[in-house]
Amino acid sequence: MSPWLQAYLTPSGAAVRFAIKATLAMLLALYVALWCDLERPYWALISAAFLQIRPMSGMVVEKGLSQITGTLVGCGAGIAIMSAFAQAPVPALTSLTLWIMLCTYGSSLLRNNAAYGCIMGAVTAMLIVVIGASQPDAIFAIAVARLSELALGAVCATLVSALLWPIKVGDHLGHQADTVVNQVFLHAAQRLTDTTTPAELQATLTGSLEPLTLLEGDSQAARYEGPEGPARIRASHVLTHRTLMMMATLHALQQLLHHAAERLSPAIHALAGDLADGFRDAARDGDAETDRRLHTLRHRLLAWPDESLSPIELRCLLGMREVLGHALVMLDARDAVICPGGKRLRGAALAWHRDPLVAGLNALRAGAIFCSLAAFWLATGWNNGQMAMLLGTLLSALFASQDNPVVVCMMFAKGMLVAIPSSLLFGHILLAQASGFPLMAMLVLTPLFLGLLGSANPRLLGYCLAFTIGNILLTMPGNGMDLSFAPFINRVIAVMIGLATVVSGFRLLPGLGATLRKRRLMTAIVGDLQRLATHPVKEEEARFMGAMADRMLRLAKHDDVLPDDQRHLFSLGLAGLDVGHACLRIRRRLDGLPGDDLKQAKRRFILALADAYADSARGRPPRGVRQAGDTLIEAVDHQPSLSERDRTLIAGLVERLDFALTRQAERAHASHLARNTAPLAGTG
Repeated sequence: MSPWLQAYLTPSGAAVRFAIKATLAMLLALYVALWCDLERPYWALISAAFLQIRPMSGMVVEKGLSQITGTLVGCGAGIAIMSAFAQAPVPALTSLTLWIMLCTYGSSLLRNNAAYGCIMGAVTAMLIVVIGASQPDAIFAIAVARLSELALGAVCATLVSALLWPIKVGDHLGHQADTVVNQVFLHAAQRLTDTTTPAELQATLTGSLEPLTLLEGDSQAARYEGPEGPARIRASHVLTHRTLMMMATLHALQQLLHHAAERLSPAIHALAGDLADGFRDAARDGDAETDRRLHTLRHRLLAWPDESLSPIELRCLLGMREVLGHALVMLDARDAVICPGGKRLRGAALAWHRDPLVAGLNALRAGAIFCSLAAFWLATGWNNGQMAMLLGTLLSALFASQDNPVVVCMMFAKGMLVAIPSSLLFGHILLAQASGFPLMAMLVLTPLFLGLLGSANPRLLGYCLAFTIGNILLTMPGNGMDLSFAPFINRVIAVMIGLATVVSGFRLLPGLGATLRKRRLMTAIVGDLQRLATHPVKEEEARFMGAMADRMLRLAKHDDVLPDDQRHLFSLGLAGLDVGHACLRIRRRLDGLPGDDLKQAKRRFILALADAYADSARGRPPRGVRQAGDTLIEAVDHQPSLSERDRTLIAGLVERLDFALTRQAERAHASHLARNTAPLAGTG
């Protein structure tokens, strides 16, 4: 069934509840705004609509606080600009452009509701400067009015979200944590048996990374849902950290089990098969019995004799022990996310991947879009040009963080186009015949309810949210509404100009290409690996692991659009995660041991791994790992505090990393050849 038919003919109960809650929040905001005789009540409606996009109680509170904070900062910026340039429109608009660029730059580097706060800072300052240009003596009153309208919408959305069919962030986080654990366990079974295609393997890994990044970002809102919130946040950090460590270990295990199979005994392969069966059962059932089976497997692995094993076999055995150890901690973390009172876990907050070049390009695009619309407004003196500038400022910052902003812009434009006849019918023709607030509210909110009902489907969110916002902007409900046709058509033209400018801006400055983005991701990974040689371990571990989750998800999305024979980016991200995890393990084991020779050898080995990883990303054989590794092994041999087993493990780790990077270089080289020969095959 079409998603449109499904959304409107057979809507789910959750979708209906979401639409009712959001509509009631807007109804309450509209009533209070009209009762208080606010200048622009429709801003309270827009504020309530944006806050209800993700209706979990804690998220609404967090987003409301971010919105109010951003509005306050934007008010301060707008007042400061007008105080300096009240009688000079060009310098005022120039300063406003710089402020919008700064806010867009900040929103591109931040995440979730903090980014939304930056966007609101840009929009609020723009409204104060543009509206205040014709009323320079009423700047403070304009700022207070904008703050009152936006704060009213936030308060109404928060109240309705908390009182009517409340949805807790904790329940949402528990569902995400359960999805992460099941997907990772299924992926572990696939890695250990190697019975699936690369596409299926990538599907399960991407299926775990997406809820993992969502879990890590959304967990911050749990602090607004009672004393258990901080415990859920810590458990989410632990789950993210352990999941990434398990992925890195699984990637290394697969390299050994299936590319060095002839050097392993049948007993090791049988043990890996039993472990895969245990993970598969745990992913399917997830009950206490399967958890006990994993504990039994761990005891079996710990009791396995390892005195007669070769370094590669010992590395496999230890890898399986590490995988099971991470899995059991993940189960504890999942339980702590669902029921925080049962377990106490500690986990440091994770960092995110940030690209200043992408943020700078987004800021440049937002500045160019606003400058174009501001020049048009100054040249024409058209009052409705303010709406065009509003849409340009809001959408250029809001869509900049999307994976494909041009497509999102077109979706939004289509939704706005459909809103034109809807607002004409409900907001003008029918509303002109109505009298009294109840009938007015029914006519104004009917199309908004329909738009919100479709917004519950993620596939329709772009169209339906634009339809909802378009109806509000084109109707502009208030106490002194002008229902004649001329103001309406002027607003329609302003909306079309604003949308056309935004779409043109994203088409002319579409962002970094896929090749450049891949190179910058690889450069960032190499830089982080180099930092592991010198910076504190605890600080770098949280930063490296957190950034790698985001990077690997981006690499997976790049791989999804490539043919099967050219996909290597995601495995490259896993290789970087594996190398970083190995560097951290070496640091934790060898830091604190005496001897300058050991410190220098350890540092050179980590830097050699970073350089070798950069070579493997380009499809070149890694250089220097074996030589730096031999130097490290020689320095380790002079440490009496290390046992013979520790020395054997370090030697096995050096051999495994050199082997893994060589295999990754071969895969990258094959992918480059396939990409270069594809056009030739097509022309032949």
